[in-house]
Amino acid sequence: MHRDNAQSKNENLNERPAASSNSAARPPEVPEKFWDAEKGEVRVDALLKSYGELERKMGGMIAFPVDDADEATRVDFLRRLGVPETPDDYSVETVSDLLASDPEVNARLHAAGFTPAQVQLVYDLAEDYVIPALEQVSADFEGTRQSQRLTDHFGGEAKWRQVAGQLRAWGQANLPEEVLETLSGTFEGVLALHNMMKSGEPGIAPGADGAGDKPDETELNQLMRDPRYWRDRDPAFVARVTRGFEQLYSG
Repeated sequence: MHRDNAQSKNENLNERPAASSNSAARPPEVPEKFWDAEKGEVRVDALLKSYGELERKMGGMIAFPVDDADEATRVDFLRRLGVPETPDDYSVETVSDLLASDPEVNARLHAAGFTPAQVQLVYDLAEDYVIPALEQVSADFEGTRQSQRLTDHFGGEAKWRQVAGQLRAWGQANLPEEVLETLSGTFEGVLALHNMMKSGEPGIAPGADGAGDKPDETELNQLMRDPRYWRDRDPAFVARVTRGFEQLYSG
């Protein structure tokens, strides 16, 4: 009997009670970084630290004004973005001679709330894409106009095609390629070629020297590179170059 009681006490001593746990499951609305799994509670220190960082970040943000905001609020918002007080404060840099800072354009961009960097981007895009497109349209139009003048001058399209073939063959045999290409691009230049060909003179082959008091070929080539000739098509300047070639090649 005593032995049974002792054995029962020993068995009871060997049995360890299940460890009580105070840990609770993390609520789904609490992010894992804010939950202490061992204590089964929210990590208040981490939560407060994160809130403080969020508050500082939001304090540095610029609030976008609502549609019915007063003018002072809108102006303050634009100044915070970097929009200058007046359009005159924009500093625009351009490379092309065909494009310059325009006060009216700048005024419209300023009214729309463009920053200096955005205004510069508008001009850069115009310089990279709009101007080349306009130059091509202008060149195509000028080419069509010159071609029509030549057609009318030589008495019709069929006659002009015939003369054009003769001029090309004569020019390739007697003129430097650069000179032929330049003269072929204008109405006045083609007429000069035609006069040279009709004169019966052999012309000057590439690399040959002029003679007597004829104009200097190098000087005429330099004149053709002048913007007044190839870009502005200044009538007086073009006529000067044309007469020079006529004298040089036809005597």
